[in-house]
Amino acid sequence: MRTALTAVSALSAALMPSASHSFAPIHSLAHPIATLPATSSSNEEDTTQVLLLDHININHQKGRHDLLKAFYFDFLKCSIDSRKLDNYQSGRKTVWANVGMHQFHLPEGKPDAQVFDGMITLVHSNLEGLMERYNQYLDGEDAFVPLMGTEFDVIVEEDGEDIMMIVNDPWGTQFCILPSDDVDEDRAAYLGEQPLLKNHELSEGLCLEDLTVYVPHDANLEGIGRFYQYVLGAPTVDELTTENQISIAMGDRQTLTFQHHPDGEAEVAHHDLTYEVKDDEEETDDSRPFYPSNHGPHISMYVTNLPYAYQMAEKLDALYVNPRFKRRAYSEEEAIDQCMFRILDIVDPLDETKGVILRLEHEIRSTKTRDGKKYKSCPLFDV
Repeated sequence: MRTALTAVSALSAALMPSASHSFAPIHSLAHPIATLPATSSSNEEDTTQVLLLDHININHQKGRHDLLKAFYFDFLKCSIDSRKLDNYQSGRKTVWANVGMHQFHLPEGKPDAQVFDGMITLVHSNLEGLMERYNQYLDGEDAFVPLMGTEFDVIVEEDGEDIMMIVNDPWGTQFCILPSDDVDEDRAAYLGEQPLLKNHELSEGLCLEDLTVYVPHDANLEGIGRFYQYVLGAPTVDELTTENQISIAMGDRQTLTFQHHPDGEAEVAHHDLTYEVKDDEEETDDSRPFYPSNHGPHISMYVTNLPYAYQMAEKLDALYVNPRFKRRAYSEEEAIDQCMFRILDIVDPLDETKGVILRLEHEIRSTKTRDGKKYKSCPLFDV
């Protein structure tokens, strides 16, 4: 039987890929730009930038909304997104859990849950509430009973004045949770927000600061960096990059990190491709390419110039359409209409063979619609 969470537990350094990120303000870093194949011009219309890594999509175990509610809403204290309130109340289908401007999209698995092979770093106002709720879990409080017998676990690590929590969700996905040293700045409510239900409190979590993706030890990290610079205009953060990992700036406040798997030569796959029967009129159009469905996790980000990003991805043959989702962009014009397109393959722009380094689905979103109005789902105020 575990004791109440008041003491410090030892934590392997291999489990702390993102710890340093909380102490490096991304907006103050100099971003080196790799030497990449030339593009047509340096005008603003011929470039793009990532403004926000807004959500990660992870399947939950079908029929276990009790686990979703106990972990994301009762323990992490995410806020309920009003657009999925009916699903939350009925205990069925997809729910969205909000953390400041950021989200977890949590659809049903087929039927299993996904375990994200990496680390999700959140910043909370403080860790006291999480510690108190973990003690309530240990005491068998009703709200946390569903978490019993699952992979849910909490470890606290302290190093002098620095403290963080490593948390496993009920299926084994790992979170690193850091305390804020400036709550207002970390929540950045002056920049944007997600919908909040009337009379509900803001999320206790302030932001998604870093998403660390584990990769094989032979992965071409520099090539990954060149891909993000070339396609999305997202620079490498040199101060957070080592021989074992590379960090990419997702706007001024977040990073996307690719790190050699801490378990050594572990097998790594972030995709789950299946070829499914075409069963609607659109999918039976033989003029459109046929893509396999990906049931792996995906990440979503907003960019300043969607057409440019689409063109760069097309040059690398990195475009992807996931039949799993209704919104599908088979062309640049459809991407502009849909305010999004998808990428699956990460390739090095300097590799003439276009060999795939890693498969990780990206939903690339536009902040604006075709007529220049703000896209309805974009949480940013000023676009």
